[in-house]
Amino acid sequence: MEKKRILIANKFYYARGGDCVVAMNLERLLKAHDHDVAVFAMQYPENIDSGWNNYYPSQVDFAGSLCDKLKAAKRLMGWGDIKPAFNKILDDFKPHIVHLHNIHSYLSPVLAQLAKKRGCRVVWTLHDYKLVCPSYSCLLGGKPCERCIGHGKMPVLKNRCMKGSLAASAMAWLEARKWNRYKLEAVTDAFICPSQFMASKMKKDDFDQSKLHVVCNHIDPEKLDLFNSLNLGREDYYVYVGRLSPEKGVETLLNVASKLPYTLKLAGDGPLKQQLEQQYAQHDNIEFLGHQNAWQVAELLGKARFSVVPSEWYENNPLSVIESLCAGSPVVGARIGGVPELLSDDNGIAFTSGHREELTGAIEKAFSVDWNHEAIKEAAIARFSPNEHLKQILAVYSI
Repeated sequence: MEKKRILIANKFYYARGGDCVVAMNLERLLKAHDHDVAVFAMQYPENIDSGWNNYYPSQVDFAGSLCDKLKAAKRLMGWGDIKPAFNKILDDFKPHIVHLHNIHSYLSPVLAQLAKKRGCRVVWTLHDYKLVCPSYSCLLGGKPCERCIGHGKMPVLKNRCMKGSLAASAMAWLEARKWNRYKLEAVTDAFICPSQFMASKMKKDDFDQSKLHVVCNHIDPEKLDLFNSLNLGREDYYVYVGRLSPEKGVETLLNVASKLPYTLKLAGDGPLKQQLEQQYAQHDNIEFLGHQNAWQVAELLGKARFSVVPSEWYENNPLSVIESLCAGSPVVGARIGGVPELLSDDNGIAFTSGHREELTGAIEKAFSVDWNHEAIKEAAIARFSPNEHLKQILAVYSI
């Protein structure tokens, strides 16, 4: 592919979550292959310097004062300073391709409209289910929900899906009506779905199948370097790395782990952390490690017998699975969302999400299997390599 000017847009520009990590890694990959790349995000105190910060629109806050909420509501609709800010970077950078990532709410889908008017090719990577579920998560009452997929978006209002709030849910419903499938399809050339599961939900919501392209996430090059630098022996524990929150299934995991003789180490923080630490304080085989940096996570995965991903929501293409496999650690993964399509008999065991007996059996089986950790690592690094990811992204850019 000849040298292109590519503008990457994401809500934030720091390692806040998986979407940010993927967008920033793609920026580095494109630059390493001699493409010109600019970045567009919302002003935010924790952003790192991209060199394009002066173009960013102002910060909006949905939890602030009434004035803040009104400003945020305008951003949802694509009003306020978002248009002049984006038009300015389009004027100055003149991109061939605009690659959108997480842009709803804090930026706006108006970016796609503005880019399309300039003749840019518009590509959009879907990190969550916002285009089919106005509340992002496909959850209702802590359980998977598809009431809005293929049936209109009124259920988000009827069920108060946004934080249990009628006002917040009404805004989500209005946003979904404003940026409906017809408008988004008209201004987007390609939607990148990180999993077949995500693509299936887009199809169910009647999005044009010809515009859906499945491109799996890749391993962070810095994490890959860490995994390759480690030469550690396996120790007799298994590990959970992730957010300590209800949808992640960590409560189900701990209920099971407390009844088993094996050591479980948990790395991560979240709203359930204090409650779970108190609840399982008397269990010597359960260790809460809190937040861990990249090196600590790499070492933790590199020594573990295996990791567990017990999610109880529609995981899209979880980096927790990808990183574990690239560390050579097989995965006991919930059969939900995009998790199962990352696993095979050689690198993991799937179980029914939320099913304690199946999870118990899967953990016991995982300890009994003589896993080929080096083979798992080698296959995963080839499958999830940055260069393989970039090749597929460039192909979508060229279609």
